[in-house]
Amino acid sequence: MIYRDFQGNQLSLLGFGAMRLPQREDGTVDEAQVEEMVRYAMEHGVNYYDTAYPYHGGTSEIILGKALKQYPRDSFYLATKYPGHQISSSYDPAAVFEEQLQKCGVEYFDFYLLHNVYENSMKTYLDPKWGILEYFKEQRRLGRIRHLGFSSHGSVKLLRQFLDICGEDMEFCQIQLNYLDWTLQNARGKYELLTERGIPVWVMEPVRGGRLAKLDDASEARLKEKRPEESVPAWGFRFLQGLPGLRMILSGMSSLEQMRDNVSTFGEYRDLSEEEKQLLLDIADGMKNSIPCTGCRYCCDGCPKGLDIPMMMSMLNEIRFSPAVNTAMRLDALPEDKQPSACVACGKCAKVCPQNIPIPQMMKELTEALEKIPSWAEICRQREEAQKKLKEKKEN
Repeated sequence: MIYRDFQGNQLSLLGFGAMRLPQREDGTVDEAQVEEMVRYAMEHGVNYYDTAYPYHGGTSEIILGKALKQYPRDSFYLATKYPGHQISSSYDPAAVFEEQLQKCGVEYFDFYLLHNVYENSMKTYLDPKWGILEYFKEQRRLGRIRHLGFSSHGSVKLLRQFLDICGEDMEFCQIQLNYLDWTLQNARGKYELLTERGIPVWVMEPVRGGRLAKLDDASEARLKEKRPEESVPAWGFRFLQGLPGLRMILSGMSSLEQMRDNVSTFGEYRDLSEEEKQLLLDIADGMKNSIPCTGCRYCCDGCPKGLDIPMMMSMLNEIRFSPAVNTAMRLDALPEDKQPSACVACGKCAKVCPQNIPIPQMMKELTEALEKIPSWAEICRQREEAQKKLKEKKEN
């Protein structure tokens, strides 16, 4: 197992993410298989386990905590997150934290994160009315949190703003990073900003929720020609292993087979050559179906609604590849008159676009795509109901 040093702690570079645990046909988590996966991970040197308050309807913390209870507390590192990104009428960090300790069956968390600091949640995390940051800084002082950090699906601009305010209090940052999002979501810019600020990087979605674990036949053949012995997912992990600012790569494994393959990949460090890295980036470019926006912003100068058109073209590129809620909720943070639906299709933007992009048509496509993605507010409401049912079931 490859290990990376973090403040004197030797962390397995591969971490077990508990967002996609194996499930039975009825949608419940297969706890026996989780225990088997944890056993295999522990036997092969994986010592980092990551969960969060809302994962699997609030059961992930319970199930992972139960599986880890069989091992000495100092033999693993446990991480979870505070759900300040969820839309709610109120926030009670103390109540949630105490509940999380109880659910996981531990007296402290090795790593604790502010969950998804993004354009719409940063004000919640920083609002003195809720006292979220101050509460968790105090828990760190008391030793109930060993290391405090944050995760984010926000933009580079958002990360910079948050670090300008809270950078001294944040020990690490977890971002979505893989060879596709290196350019699609500007993960490269996020990685470079964090390393410039001296913030160690944790990786989520290293194979894009499985999308990079299986490629088209032609792309897989190109990879096999270079490294016949490597699996397709291994290429994604090798791309990340070569980034010196990384301390943790989380994989949301949902079967023992995936666990075995990933443990094998992390059994040794095999860096990619520059030619091999470029091959992955070329494959990524072929997957994007991208709008060729260069971000020149000529389109913005004459827009009567003052829309951030390049940002929206970037969002549409993401949604074309994968219509994810994480993308949509960033646009949810915009005021109504700055949404893509505010476009009046005047065509001034298209007339000055050096790439000849039919921007009004693209704005219509984006608006229609967003209507098909559940709103973040609705998802948060559903999660609150699931948490409520879980508590009622436990009380009864």
